[in-house]
Amino acid sequence: MKGPLDMKNASDPTCDVLVIRNDVHEVTALSAFLKAAFERMQLNPSVARQFRLAVEESVVNVIDYAYPIGTEGQIEVRMRACDGAVVATIIDSGTPFDPTAQASADVSLAADDRQIGGLGIHLMREIVDDIRYQRIDGQNVLTLTKMLN
Repeated sequence: MKGPLDMKNASDPTCDVLVIRNDVHEVTALSAFLKAAFERMQLNPSVARQFRLAVEESVVNVIDYAYPIGTEGQIEVRMRACDGAVVATIIDSGTPFDPTAQASADVSLAADDRQIGGLGIHLMREIVDDIRYQRIDGQNVLTLTKMLN
């Protein structure tokens, strides 16, 4: 695939779908996709900004780490609102990685004393209400849920 694909999911008309390559330049398309989806969902702008940050952090981690250097892969992002929540599902066929199994970053330490990495996962945990990971048919499936109460 040469560029982003924005479409409705045929099996779920309430789900917006974006497919991008594992290229940092695709983050612009991701940001535009999320903004349009959140506007369609009529999300509170503050909630939308926070959730967009969590989704973008997740996708950038896939872009940076899921595929070996020089290997092209795809990332599918599904967005939907249901049952008082907004849900993002991020799917890739890269290296298996379960962010829910990672230890929490120790943010009480000074920046110079912290281990490198883990702050993105910490940020996601702070923003969203539920994070679930599954490995299904050779794909990483990460689901982020933010309650809208």
